[in-house]
Amino acid sequence: MDNSRHDQVTSPDTDRSVAVYRELREHIVSGRFQPNERLVEVDLARLLGAGRTTIRAALVRLDQEGLVQRSPNRGARVRLLSDREALEIEQVRSALEELLVRQAARRVTARDVAGLRADIARMRARVAEADPLGYSELNASFHQRIWTIAGNQVATSLLSTLKSQSIRFQYRTILQPGRLLRSLEEHQAIAEALAARDPEASQTAMRVHLQHVVHTLESAIARQNPQAARRTAGR
Repeated sequence: MDNSRHDQVTSPDTDRSVAVYRELREHIVSGRFQPNERLVEVDLARLLGAGRTTIRAALVRLDQEGLVQRSPNRGARVRLLSDREALEIEQVRSALEELLVRQAARRVTARDVAGLRADIARMRARVAEADPLGYSELNASFHQRIWTIAGNQVATSLLSTLKSQSIRFQYRTILQPGRLLRSLEEHQAIAEALAARDPEASQTAMRVHLQHVVHTLESAIARQNPQAARRTAGR
């Protein structure tokens, strides 16, 4: 018997478990399930067409990623992210994104540059159409392209988890008046620094962009909850 071939075959059960995990994760990230909403295993099993064991395994994995909170005898809920946590996530994200953009500047190809500039053109069209949510989706694709160019799988995995946790807060920043156009200009600066294959300029452009993201988020939090903003500022 060819054991090596047998080892390479993926179990259908494993494939299904991964598919259920990804589908449930997408429901949480997209906002179908709201923060603090209960995730009842029997309801999820019916929705996703999976057994409760598969659902439970997906919830365990999502708990490890910080998207779900599981409590003994109380089941699982979509994790409610505080304003303070959202800011801390953006600060950690900034450090990782600066690392990746420096690495990307050393690895970027002409084809990569063409892809980044195509992203910018599509983002510009969304700005012209006053479509902030469409812009936000392209924004995510632009950053993910940089992660791919950098080729750092550990940093990319960490960033993917951070982005999933903070996606609702990111919408709050892009909806702020005037932010859409400024964000486009910042992304264009990043793209051009990468086109020049300049690690220092690329890092600076990314730092400026993400500092503005943090400041915009702080302003959004302050307008919605002044007391929380004062506590955050006083840390």
